[in-house]
Formats: sequence, C-alpha cells, structure tokens
Amino acid sequence: MLSIKQLNKTYANGVHAINNVSLEIPNGLFGLLGPNGAGKSSLMRTIATLQEPDNGSIHFHGLDVIKEKESLRRQLGYLPQDFGVYPKVSAEDLLNHFAVLKGLTKKSERKEMVEGLLRQTNLWEARKRALGTYSGGMRQRFGIAQALLGAPKLVIVDEPTAGLDPDERNRFLNLLAEIGEQVVVILSTHIVEDVTDLCPRMAMIGKGQVLVQGEPQVAIDALKNKVWRKSVSKAALAEYQSRFNVLATRLVAGKPQINVFSDEQPDDGFIMVEPDLEDVYFLQLRASQTKAQSPANAIA
Repeated sequence: MLSIKQLNKTYANGVHAINNVSLEIPNGLFGLLGPNGAGKSSLMRTIATLQEPDNGSIHFHGLDVIKEKESLRRQLGYLPQDFGVYPKVSAEDLLNHFAVLKGLTKKSERKEMVEGLLRQTNLWEARKRALGTYSGGMRQRFGIAQALLGAPKLVIVDEPTAGLDPDERNRFLNLLAEIGEQVVVILSTHIVEDVTDLCPRMAMIGKGQVLVQGEPQVAIDALKNKVWRKSVSKAALAEYQSRFNVLATRLVAGKPQINVFSDEQPDDGFIMVEPDLEDVYFLQLRASQTKAQSPANAIA
C-alpha cells in the first residue's frame, strides 16, 4: 500500500503543483488521470524522491519515503515521460549497464534478469539493434524493461502511451497489466481509455488537486441517466454551449455532436446515452475550472 497524505508542493514561480493531495494506492494498477499541466508529473516526481514536498507525508509498506529516500529507491521502478538513451548502444548492452548501476553485480544473475526482461517486453529479437533504430513503442518497452530491473515493488510510469500507434499502445498496456498483478503500478496519463481499459482504481487530478478517486465504474454509475446526446449545426453550437453543461463536442460526419450533463432532457432532440469515464473526466474538469474562476477563488 502506498499512502499519501496532505501533500503539497509550490514551485519558486508560485505554481501550486500539488495541492493537499491524499491518496491510498493498493497493489495493482492505479490510474492517475488528468490533462497536461494538472500536476501529475509533479506528484510522480515527488513519490519517486526526485523532489521534496513542502509538507505532507508518503509511506510505502510502512516506509517513510520522504525520510528514507534510498530505501524507497531500492524498491522503485520509474519510467518518466521523457527519458534518454544512448542511440548507438544496443538494448542488451544498455540494459546490462543499467543492471550494474542497479546493484546487480553477479554476472549470472544479471544475465538471467536482462534476458528475462528483454523477452517479457518482446525485445529479444531486436536486442542487438542500436536503440536509435527503435520505434517509439519499442523505446517505451525498453523503458519499462529498465524500470523493472531489480524486481521493484513500486512501478511508476508517466504518460507511457502518448504518441504510440494503436498496436504498440495495446502491446504496452498488456505488458502493464501483466506487471500490475504483483506490485503497485501507478499509470499517469491524460488518455481516458488507458484508465478505463486497465485500472480497477483511479484518481482524477486537476490544478494539483484530487477531483475524484475510487473505482472507475462507480464514478461512471453516478452519471447514469444524466448524460444526453444530440447532433447540432455548427451555427448553433455556441448557443448550446452557453445554455447547457456541455461535457464534450466531437465531429461525426462533419457535424458537431454534443454530450450534455443534465438531470432531465435538456431540449427536444436529445437522447439519453450510457455515460463513460470520459464524461466523468470532462464533468470534473469543468467543475474545477468553474470553481477556480469564481470570485471566492480569485487571486487578489
């Protein structure tokens, strides 16, 4: 169990990146969902001991993470949003080098682990190739291989599927699901489908604050019978957006289709639809933006 309580972090430029965050994260896959700039990466870096919080606490299986950073690092696998590799070095050689840095000094054990991870991430056939020749998805799989060195008990992956094609995304998500059977895996992403497909528990974050947390299906069920859909003309779109709580707008056959949150049918032509996690996501973001813009929350 990873326990985070009343965590705060404000940067020198005044940005309150982590705002009184409290989370209880059990074994398995946990989704941290939010738009770019929501504070997800700041929270991940703080958990990974790469930066100090201003206050609050983080405990992992009874370990005080803030006070005992080295102990946490020995149990941590971390794949940041942007990570560098030596483009002319092969995957096998670089993974072996990382294994030495991780403390796997016994050659036979290191060889067995490196081979096992290359097979697990489906990189065995390409192990002799220079990393500079790898596709984006292959690089991400190499990234998770290095994060799994030393059999970590806590794995953090930050925006791992951004930019991947559908096949590579599915392959990577299947790999995460396999890993998440044994350890705590935090998947930080702005892609709603990643959380819907994989995570039995999740939290949504916006402007550094936790907006909602728990089981995705419970959050979806709370919107049942309250999401309505209608196709509208482009000329009428602005009027609907001003009159109703529009969650999302998408083009279908060149015509705007809107989802509206309402306790009753908003207007003629609207049909009730089954909500999904994307509807929850947009509703929470709209609510947080409205709260931030209200006079009571204005910055003097």
